[in-house]
Amino acid sequence: MKDPTVLFSTLLEIITAAQPKGDINTVKRAYEFAKAAHEGQKRVSGEDYICHPLEVAEIITVMLLDCDTIAAGILHDVIEDTDTTHEDIVAAFGAEIADMVEGVTKLGKIKFLSQEEAQVENLRKMFMATAKDLRVILIKLADRLHNMRTIEVMPDHKRRQKAKETIEVFAPIAHRLGMFRIKVELEDLSLKFLDPVSYKEIEEALDEKMKNNSYFIEKIISSVSYKLDEIDIKGKINGRVKHPYSIYKKTYMQGKLLDEIYDIFAVRVIVDSVRECYAVLGAIHDLYKPIPGRIKDYIAMPKPNMYQSLHTTVIGTEGVPFEIQIRTAEMHKIAEYGIAAHWKYKSGVSDAGKDESKFTWLRQMLELQGDITDDEEFMRAFKTDMFTDSVFVFTPKGDVISLPAGSCPIDFAYSIHSAIGSQMMGAKINGRLVPLYYKLQNGDIVQIITSSSVHGPSRDWLKIVKTSSARSKINQWFKRERREENIIRGKDLFEKEIKKSGYSYHQLYDEEIMKKEIQRHTFQTLDDLYAAIGYGAVPVKSIVNKLREAYRKSLEELPSSESGGVSKYHTSSNGIIVEGIENCLVRLSRCCSPVPGDEIIGYITRGRGVSVHRADCVNVKNNFIGQGESDRLIEVKWEKSQASASYMAELTVLADDRNGLLLDLMSVLSNLKISTHNFNARTGKDFDATITIMVEIHSSKQLEEVIRKMMGVAGVVSVSRTMQ
Repeated sequence: MKDPTVLFSTLLEIITAAQPKGDINTVKRAYEFAKAAHEGQKRVSGEDYICHPLEVAEIITVMLLDCDTIAAGILHDVIEDTDTTHEDIVAAFGAEIADMVEGVTKLGKIKFLSQEEAQVENLRKMFMATAKDLRVILIKLADRLHNMRTIEVMPDHKRRQKAKETIEVFAPIAHRLGMFRIKVELEDLSLKFLDPVSYKEIEEALDEKMKNNSYFIEKIISSVSYKLDEIDIKGKINGRVKHPYSIYKKTYMQGKLLDEIYDIFAVRVIVDSVRECYAVLGAIHDLYKPIPGRIKDYIAMPKPNMYQSLHTTVIGTEGVPFEIQIRTAEMHKIAEYGIAAHWKYKSGVSDAGKDESKFTWLRQMLELQGDITDDEEFMRAFKTDMFTDSVFVFTPKGDVISLPAGSCPIDFAYSIHSAIGSQMMGAKINGRLVPLYYKLQNGDIVQIITSSSVHGPSRDWLKIVKTSSARSKINQWFKRERREENIIRGKDLFEKEIKKSGYSYHQLYDEEIMKKEIQRHTFQTLDDLYAAIGYGAVPVKSIVNKLREAYRKSLEELPSSESGGVSKYHTSSNGIIVEGIENCLVRLSRCCSPVPGDEIIGYITRGRGVSVHRADCVNVKNNFIGQGESDRLIEVKWEKSQASASYMAELTVLADDRNGLLLDLMSVLSNLKISTHNFNARTGKDFDATITIMVEIHSSKQLEEVIRKMMGVAGVVSVSRTMQ
């Protein structure tokens, strides 16, 4: 068992060596506070709980973070696992440390492996917590890393769950923050529990290769060292082997053989200056033959996560390819620890603005939260911005622009400015005209051709852009410029999607569900939702799926009554007389909307009582009788006196389109004192109009009168009850 006193003593030694001027007293007070709070608590392994936050604090110290963050790391579990409150920590350590601890506590409550909607909401919460103080996610990464190091004591299903969450969420975040050392260990530990057989195979293969090639690596290091002495450059040289998860991705996921991976072995050269980096690159190419297309200059074009280095793959004297990485000591520190190595709270760092620019991606993700309300779209943006590699291209003036791999000229245009994207009419790559769907390559010089006569983007662009930023800006343009057009388009897409699903508008439309969708997307009206569907911000399919699911539930079976053939009738609250069932829920079906005077029949459903249909309803014929469910049908009839009751019915009007048609139809309804609840009109190519109207009536006779009066309106070809 680990001794907390020894762990804390070791921690102080590491802090003192890394931060001679650090506030060690705050760390000591945090230890005493956490030790008292966790008194008597044990981990699953049986060791004192305080050992965990101390080892988390050690990881934070190795990340080169400040003493306040180390103290927060020691305290990170006291709110969640003890009676300590945020106010208690504020009183003892101040608001800054208390807010970090509370932020980590909130992140700890987020469950990332859930249904997509819940997962998106949790990712949003994580970004919000991170935005307030980036150190919150750094502490969380340290916490997750130590948990993964000690996860063997957990049950297998728990190990797999945590490993999956780690590799899908936390390792990519570490990568995006440039924290290579943390990312690599998180990935390898996750693989060890997700696919232990493959992990062991890769480890054994690497061990074998190291045995066979140890002399080879030593010989390369010796040759490079001799060459550096020859050109009078001092540097540190060491070898490294590619980590298991990286090999797993190339062998098991890309189908490559181990011998086809060129960078299994690499030699890293660390020098004092950028000038020396390029001098060493030239010297290396004097020693070994470079492989064409395998030279990468991440110094001139840093990766979005701040990574800088020169990479070249060469052929050794034995014909074995290997990679050499060349960087400065500062670049190496950033490559290992990313944003933590550049942290603005560190002692002596005054240029906060410079450090802020290092995590522009986080600010962009926060901006996208406001622009993207649809969960599927947000997940697509998250995966694009967090998981994909980058391509580096140039503006005509020589500025470097980094975009996700697979981006097209439209992405480039919108990355420069929204106005350039909106007025774009073409693009030149390296002086040659290319189609807008052209995939940008490293080193391309991109020139965007604009015109003042172009008044906005094309909807087709949404199908080819790669960046979430470009997609968001295109959607914003359509949202702002063409609201009325978008509302009409959105309604049309909504109705077409309903028909495509095999149902009718009247069958599926549910006012309560639509209200929930309006609220979920933070809109004010139904027209706002239609507009969003029209300009592509909200996928109509997800809404129709919810409506369809609700409708299917309304048709689910209910166990038939056990009244054993009793033939007496019982009257329901809505005036329907049901045979043989007492105190059951009776509702009028939306698919055919029966009204007094119609012949009707009942269907015993599951969970929703008796559903009453018109006798000629196609659902009765196709879904019930046609599927052998006639035994679920039950006799029902109207109560004799229904004068005061009102019912909904939908009418479909076909007419020749003309000015004043809608006004004349509404006048008929007004004169008959008929209330309308829904109204939809569309015009076809041959100037014919199709109009659907939901009316509130009292009987089939009244409905027949409405139809007769409407037939008298000029241009009307037919009026019928909507029958599904």
